[in-house]
Amino acid sequence: MMFRGSRLSAGLAALLVLGVTPSAVAATRQLPPPPVVGGARLGLSGVQVDPSHEVPELPQGLTAMSWLVADADSGQVLAAYNPHLRLPPASTLKMLFADTVLPKLDRNTVHRVATRDLAGLGAGSSLVGVKEGLDYKVEDLWRGVFLSSGNDAVHVLASMNGGIDETVRQMQDKADELGAADTHVVTPDGYDEDDQLSSAYDLALFAREGLRNPDFRSYVATKQATFPGAVDRDSGNRGSFGIANTNRLLGKYPGLIGVKNGYTTNAGSTFVGAAQRNGRTLLVAAMHPNTYQKVYDETAELLDWGFASDGKVSPVGVLVSPKASNSSDSASTAAAPPRTDRGGGGHPAGRGPQALRRTAADSGITGWTVAALVSIAALATAGWLAVNRRRRHTTGAALPTDGTAPAGATAPRRE
Repeated sequence: MMFRGSRLSAGLAALLVLGVTPSAVAATRQLPPPPVVGGARLGLSGVQVDPSHEVPELPQGLTAMSWLVADADSGQVLAAYNPHLRLPPASTLKMLFADTVLPKLDRNTVHRVATRDLAGLGAGSSLVGVKEGLDYKVEDLWRGVFLSSGNDAVHVLASMNGGIDETVRQMQDKADELGAADTHVVTPDGYDEDDQLSSAYDLALFAREGLRNPDFRSYVATKQATFPGAVDRDSGNRGSFGIANTNRLLGKYPGLIGVKNGYTTNAGSTFVGAAQRNGRTLLVAAMHPNTYQKVYDETAELLDWGFASDGKVSPVGVLVSPKASNSSDSASTAAAPPRTDRGGGGHPAGRGPQALRRTAADSGITGWTVAALVSIAALATAGWLAVNRRRRHTTGAALPTDGTAPAGATAPRRE
C-alpha cells in the first residue's frame, strides 16, 4: 500500500512522535492486522463496558496495556480494555502449548532426556532443572511447565511431540482453530522472539480451552510438587526436590483455580487468572502493567469487579468457541452500535496506543495503517518499560524472585 499526500505526512508525524522510524513499519507489515474476533466493540480502543446503574465502577488506576474480564462458561466478555492489542505474551503462551500437546502424550509415559531435547534453550530461560540422561514421567514434566514455567520441560515435551518446529506449527494451527487471530507463534515456551505476539483476548481463549481438560485444570491448580532430581553417585538412589507454583494469586485469592503467569524483560508481566464463586467461573487476562506485582493486583481487582457485577452488566463481546470465529458467536455482538471510550478503569485519556489511534483517525489514516501504528506504539511502550526495568535492576531495586520474574542485575533476562 502506498502512502500519499497528507496521509504520508500524518503517518510519519505519528511515528516521529513515538520515536519510531519508518523502517519499523516495514517490520510490522510482515504481520498484517488480524480480523476482530468476538464482536465489533472489542476492536475499539479504550475501556468497553456496558453497565447498569447497579454495577460498581471498574477499578481505578489500572495500568495494564490490555485486559479482559469474561465468564468462562458462557464466554461473555463483561468488560475489556484494548483486548486485541498484540503484545509479547511471555510464558502465558505455555497455555497454548499445553492445549496443543497435553492431549497427545500419556501422562504416565517415561522419557529419557537426550542432549538434543534440551538444544536451543534461550539464554536466561526459566528452568525447572531437567537433566539429560535421566528418565522423567510426562506428568512430572508438565508440573515443571506449569509450576516452574520451565522452558527445559517445554523443550523435552516438544521433542517428544516431533520437535520444536513441528510443535510451533501445531500451536499455530491450534490458535487458528480456537479463533485466536492475534497470535503468532515463534517459540513453544514464550521466549522473546521477533513477531511472537498474542493478546489478552487470545490468552483468555487459551485458558478457557485448557480448563476444559482435567489434567490441565489439575496442573494449574497445584501449589507445590516434588520434582525428580539427580542420582546419588554413592547410593545410586535418585533424589528429588520441591517446586512451587509461581502464580502469586494461587492460594491467596478466594476461589482461584489457576491459570498461568509470565514475565520477560521485553514483554513485562502477563497473567491469566480464573476464579470460581457460587458456581460461576470468571477469567481475567492482563498484559503489561507498569510493574511486576501489579499484574496480580489488577487481576484480583478485576475479578472482584466481575463477581460484584454478576447479573448486572451486559456483555460487550464474546469468547468464540473453537472453529467458530465466524459463527453467530461473533456475529451476535458485531451488530452492537459502535462505542467510543466510555472512560472508567482509571486509564489516562491519552495513553500509548489509544492516543496514537485517535491521532491517526483525526489525520485520515485508516485501515491496516492504524493497526500497524497501534502495534508500533505498543511495542515502543513495551520497549520503554523494558529499559526502565533494566535501570531498576542495575540500581538494585530488585523484583520478586519466583522463577519467572528476575531479581537484580544477575537475574534471567527472559523466560
